[in-house]
Amino acid sequence: MEENKLDTVQDGHVVQIAYNLSVDDKDVESNLLEYLHGHGNIIPGLERPLTGAKLGDTLDIIAEAEDAYGEFDPDSVITVSRKSFPPDFEIRLGETMRLRDASGHVFQGVATALSEDSVELDLNHPMAGKDLHFKVTVLAIRPATEEELAAGHLHYGSCEGCSSDCGEGCC
Repeated sequence: MEENKLDTVQDGHVVQIAYNLSVDDKDVESNLLEYLHGHGNIIPGLERPLTGAKLGDTLDIIAEAEDAYGEFDPDSVITVSRKSFPPDFEIRLGETMRLRDASGHVFQGVATALSEDSVELDLNHPMAGKDLHFKVTVLAIRPATEEELAAGHLHYGSCEGCSSDCGEGCC
């Protein structure tokens, strides 16, 4: 049986990290993150280098675009009719908008151009095509519960009021 070390990041453990993210030498975000390691809950370019890290370690990690949010896809820039939007929907050029297609799927897009009849939407992730530089410190490691392992992600209690639309009956 494989030894389950709680001082080392490994698959099946819940890991808490503090991170600073910079892109093109500009600070973008600093935050805490708790995730289930080895289940694809974070980008591969961050998860892979954390495997084997020890509690308290600080790592500098470069997640290249293909291991982060992918390369920029010009085919994901589309033009849609303004009639596709509800009459009271405010379209703001350059701002991320939560949108819903005819099938009810929710997604994000950024209006990159507007005309009287149409809206050009960029459906790429805002970080697509960018290499991400993380400075990460491993703050805590614990074994995942059987429920978390079965679901493949963390559970944060009741789904009451959950807006994640995870479809798993949990949040």
